[in-house]
Amino acid sequence: MTAAERFAAHALQTRFEDLSLPAVEAAKIFILDSLGVGVAGSSADGADGLLAVARTWGAEPLAQVWGRSMRLSAPAAAFMNGWQMHNQEYDCLHEGAVVHALASVLPAALAAAEASGGCGGRNLITAVAVGADIAAGLGLASRAGFRFFRPATAGGFGAVAAAGRILGLDQARMEAAFAWQLAQASGTMQAHREGSPILAAQIGFNARAALQSCELSLVGLAPPRQVFEGSDGYFSMFEGGFDLQPVLRDLGRVWRIAEFSHKPYPAGRATHGGIEGALALRKAHGFTADDVAEIVVSAPPLIVRLVGRPPIINANPSYARLCLAFAVATALRKDAVDISDFRDTALNDAATLALAARVRLQDDGNPDPNALAPQSVSVSLTKGKSVDWRCETMLANPKRPLSRLCQLKKIYRCMEFSADALKSSSAEALISSIDGLEDLADVRVLTNETSGSASI
Repeated sequence: MTAAERFAAHALQTRFEDLSLPAVEAAKIFILDSLGVGVAGSSADGADGLLAVARTWGAEPLAQVWGRSMRLSAPAAAFMNGWQMHNQEYDCLHEGAVVHALASVLPAALAAAEASGGCGGRNLITAVAVGADIAAGLGLASRAGFRFFRPATAGGFGAVAAAGRILGLDQARMEAAFAWQLAQASGTMQAHREGSPILAAQIGFNARAALQSCELSLVGLAPPRQVFEGSDGYFSMFEGGFDLQPVLRDLGRVWRIAEFSHKPYPAGRATHGGIEGALALRKAHGFTADDVAEIVVSAPPLIVRLVGRPPIINANPSYARLCLAFAVATALRKDAVDISDFRDTALNDAATLALAARVRLQDDGNPDPNALAPQSVSVSLTKGKSVDWRCETMLANPKRPLSRLCQLKKIYRCMEFSADALKSSSAEALISSIDGLEDLADVRVLTNETSGSASI
């Protein structure tokens, strides 16, 4: 049996009753988190321009753009919502896989539900869970470092699983949809390397492709069968070394959605150890930003690769969010890291840039090419004292989960950044609907609660 056959069977045969209670609760938590983050992304730099283009992609306005008073074709809405979810680096992820799966899975699933006349909350929870299994599973199976932008490439296959389930594909059509997704999979690391906002668009492209792959699966053209393990399949082309057997063995036994991490700060996950460590040391020792002579963050090589770029003046928001030095300096200067810290004049704050120049990131020699932890922070003070902090697991990992209060505080703050004004009750209504998602008759209620009231 091929991997595509196994993944298709998992996506279609899993019942809501098969999910563990932690998986159901995690799915609800991250559906809420993802919708909030996606709403906030609607007002990010470049959103209006992308929306103007996406409006031309298809005539039927079936699916809601979160944080907007506008509906687009299902593939176009999946693109916009996927981009919005990831454009602030605030969306959840599976750390072991290094995959932000829900940024493609949830936009595709909800767009599929809207295009097909709605679905129940239990179906959405199950679709998100199986989509997360497949997207994260592809990352976990890799034995190599990033070659392509894995959150986009792997995430697209999870999106196919989630959308295809909601659209009612059968086994053969789901296998074909995976093949069509391979034909469309895309996303290089060059945008990440240069800090380009096109990075998040790559997730949007794969979410859009997932809807198209499901549609194309109905055409009946004979698809390649070894989509993932073939000599020119997904792993050979996009990853390199891999071992799929443990992932396939765990399908239906280990629910990856329960292994996902929140992002407590709106910056690349790879910056979060440095941010937390700097804030913890200041709280413990009472120093100010002006007391800092140097900060050294020691972390695995993937951290250095992802966020080791130098702080620069006139950086665009995407560059700054992926610059550990700027994120750590922002945290110490403001005692927090907020969405607003990566917009407008905050990016060129002279005092923040001066402190960022005193932050150094060094490779700790970790042999795991996908490791994000452990991390340590050492702060040398101007008076000669040095203080140190270390974490084995970053904050908001399932082993150190965010409190319910912190989760909701994040949602309320995100909803304030909607491009179009939301109803005053939108945040409370969305939270209430997702708290009772198992009993929700039609998930289109969720997207209605992200709809803005103003026009652009």
